[in-house]
Amino acid sequence: MKPQYQALYSVLAQRIDVDRLIRDPLRTLAYGTDASFYRLVPQLVVRVHDEDEVRFVLQQTRALDIPVTFRAGGTSLSGQAVTDSVLIQLSDQWKGYRIHDHGHAVSLQPGIIGARANQLLAPYQRKIGPDPASINACMIGGIAANNASGMCCGTAENSYHTVKSMRIIMEDGTLLDTADEHSRQAFAKSHADLLAELDTLAKNVKNNSDLADKIRHKYRLKNTTGYSLNSLVDFEDPFEILMHLMIGSEGTLGFISEVTYHTVVEHPIKAAALIYFPHMEATCRAVTVLKSTPVSAVELIDRAGLRTVAGKPGMPEILNDLGDGVAGLLIDVRGASAKELEQKVTQVTQALQGMNALYEIEFTQEKTLYDTYWKIRKGMFPAVGAVRKVGTTVIIEDVAFPVEQLAEGVAELQAVFQKYGYKEAILFGHALEGNLHFVFTQGFDDPAEVKRYEALMDEVAQLVAVKYNGSLKAEHGTGRNMAPYVLLEWGQQAYDIMWQLKKAFDPKGLLNPDVILTHNANIHVENLKPLPQANDKVDTCIECGFCEHACPSRDLTLTPRQRIVLWREIQRLERSGESPQRLAQLREEYAYQGVDTCAACGLCSMQCPVGINTGDLSRELRHDRYGDSKVGYWIADHFEGVSNTARAGLSVANGMRSIVGNGGMKAMTKVANSLTSGLVPNWHPQMPTPAAMPKRIPLVNCKQPNDERPSVVYMPSCATRVMGAGPNASDKRPVTEVMISVLKKAGYNIIIPKGIESQCCGMAFQSKGQFDAADKKAKDLNSLLMEASQNGALPVVCDTSPCLLTMKESLDPALALYEQVEFLSKFVMANLSIEQKLPKMALHITCSTTRMGLGHTFVELAEQLADEVVIPPDITCCGFAGDKGFATPELNQSALKTLKTAVQGCEVGYSNSRTCEIGLTEHSGIEYQSIVYLVDQLADPLPASPLVKGRS
Repeated sequence: MKPQYQALYSVLAQRIDVDRLIRDPLRTLAYGTDASFYRLVPQLVVRVHDEDEVRFVLQQTRALDIPVTFRAGGTSLSGQAVTDSVLIQLSDQWKGYRIHDHGHAVSLQPGIIGARANQLLAPYQRKIGPDPASINACMIGGIAANNASGMCCGTAENSYHTVKSMRIIMEDGTLLDTADEHSRQAFAKSHADLLAELDTLAKNVKNNSDLADKIRHKYRLKNTTGYSLNSLVDFEDPFEILMHLMIGSEGTLGFISEVTYHTVVEHPIKAAALIYFPHMEATCRAVTVLKSTPVSAVELIDRAGLRTVAGKPGMPEILNDLGDGVAGLLIDVRGASAKELEQKVTQVTQALQGMNALYEIEFTQEKTLYDTYWKIRKGMFPAVGAVRKVGTTVIIEDVAFPVEQLAEGVAELQAVFQKYGYKEAILFGHALEGNLHFVFTQGFDDPAEVKRYEALMDEVAQLVAVKYNGSLKAEHGTGRNMAPYVLLEWGQQAYDIMWQLKKAFDPKGLLNPDVILTHNANIHVENLKPLPQANDKVDTCIECGFCEHACPSRDLTLTPRQRIVLWREIQRLERSGESPQRLAQLREEYAYQGVDTCAACGLCSMQCPVGINTGDLSRELRHDRYGDSKVGYWIADHFEGVSNTARAGLSVANGMRSIVGNGGMKAMTKVANSLTSGLVPNWHPQMPTPAAMPKRIPLVNCKQPNDERPSVVYMPSCATRVMGAGPNASDKRPVTEVMISVLKKAGYNIIIPKGIESQCCGMAFQSKGQFDAADKKAKDLNSLLMEASQNGALPVVCDTSPCLLTMKESLDPALALYEQVEFLSKFVMANLSIEQKLPKMALHITCSTTRMGLGHTFVELAEQLADEVVIPPDITCCGFAGDKGFATPELNQSALKTLKTAVQGCEVGYSNSRTCEIGLTEHSGIEYQSIVYLVDQLADPLPASPLVKGRS
């Protein structure tokens, strides 16, 4: 670390926890990566908790002349969130919000994810205006600082046009709240020169009719190139000018610590149509006609784009048969009522008559088809990313043409791609605004490839900005990528004003230098990110960061994106032979940061545009570390004995606990854990009592003659066979006993397979990288269940969600496998009577439930049992991860750190995984048990209802 950064670290450490001052090589690389194709490694990463810390850091960096860059979600595509100096990153403490005026306005701290903001507003049928494609991952700070828009918001509902007020921290640490008159008055005194300059610049621009007209024209389109000069013509009040300049400023003028938005209507009823036209010219003519119709979104997709998703699961077969020149429009219409929607659809359909559509225009409200249409549109970018050559990156740029010249602009743009050999490039975008994204793959490891890219961008800039007077950046932000072209697009006069603004806000030029404005004409082709081959399980990663918010280790160690970034670097160093010392250090630290603290829950795969499960890499690395050990095989072969020993151990341990307490048990097991290399788990305060296996119900002759009850094969997981209720549970029965009680109440004949005591789904072995042992157990269990279910004729229900997911992935698809929540919802509840509900309950939806698509089903089941169901918003996976809650308890603690606050007012919680419930109970302060306990508590059999026939 350079001396000035060491000095800064020493000063900051006096006030900020040192674990939030990151300077080691592994984490600076990890935390320094964003979604762009640039790589800069910060000297220091500071994870700030609040406004006071931001102010303090800025004051200290200013005193030492050290540049800083702000980072929220890190989904930026243009290089605006990377630095080789100080990165100020939001911690998880920036999630405050206030809803005003029945949802018509909302104040949001910058760490709230965009989708979460809309979730908060949903009860009011409102939403924030901006709707970027990354809304499930990007944060409000980035949405505002980049003026991100999206598919439906157009130019009228972006951050610039919907911002109401803002809290801003200036480069000298001064805090301005534009909604507070006392703050404005204080700022008017302390920053009179800045406000005076803004006033003068605005008057000069308004008096320059040519420049004012140019600015208005530029913002008729979507435009995020340069600073928001429209603020100089739209407002008189210097405070309004200042606030609107912050929108789209990419952290180069100050820090947005809170933004208050005017919200917009979220229409509940939606319809969509995918309409094909014979060629791009006809498609663009249709867009011009649609401009005056009541559409919510019009997305253009060229033939190359449609081809990338053709043949994929769930895609319409018609995509395979379209002609070469065909292009499509995805049109979305929304209304407050069915009648309003019908009227709008009629208007749109009539407007398109005579527009040469290839097929009859049909709008659908059917959810599956509606979602399929949007999957086509949203699948463009990842589809290219998934098939690119290893070592290349995916570049997505976005330009805007005047809509009336869209057809000509698209044709010329496609010709430019062909000229430079980018034959795989695809075009799609928000057609109503003339906003097009073009996506292509690019290698940066060859200087000739860099030159080709540079030549392409030079020509695109001339075409879009000069010939068509369009926008080089419509919604992704200027960043480093387009900074050298700002002068070309805006001209010298406007460009000089931008520099005046930068110097007025940031006299020393310390806020995110070289972003938006730069004196380096080559900044867009410097510090290019390497993407070396690392592992076939993760090589398709485009480092977008969509996975990060779903990862339970995100605030403890690393996220999936960061794990992949670091493994790529380790593999690069391994192959190159450079810096053996750095390689050794990275490998050593990665063992804990990257492997041991990965929950391998797979939630990252559901957020990933290309479906990467980073847990697969972690499991492989665990396998490489330990191999298929003899211990693993022995346990697999002696599973019943091991289970009996575990139950006996729990019995002894609970007896010891009553003597020495949790503290004594913790000390004793710590020693035993060390001596046995982890075989004896560390003590947990919620260590369960031993479970008693129910008496096995015989497989043969299990039903009497004339018994019409439907049969179900019940497979108790090894977790519920071994682990009973928690030490403080009011209902001490094991899950197996409760499950049998519920199934009997519903009129089922229950079959527990003979030999189940020796079986396991294999997940416990797989998660530790013991793949052969896992395969063996899966094959043994498959044989057992095939026999018990009469080769799949009878349904099989398992009482533990993660186990059922593993079974679905590894067992014969002929088996009718049901997770307990799904089986209860589909078959059991119809045969039960619920007379009185629980007033309020907490619900934890496990990661496996989410991955199986049963989250909504679980919520519906819970709502049948309780008047109010509380689902903590910031918790995805609990991080207990099988036995990691014992071996790496800090992962569980970090993942659930907000749980106790979130479930205040609840007296009990429910889930569907015994191990998860151990950690949930510990960190919530309330008892969590399987949802079957609540069903058994509340439900009675229906006296004379027809029996529900489960799948057979």
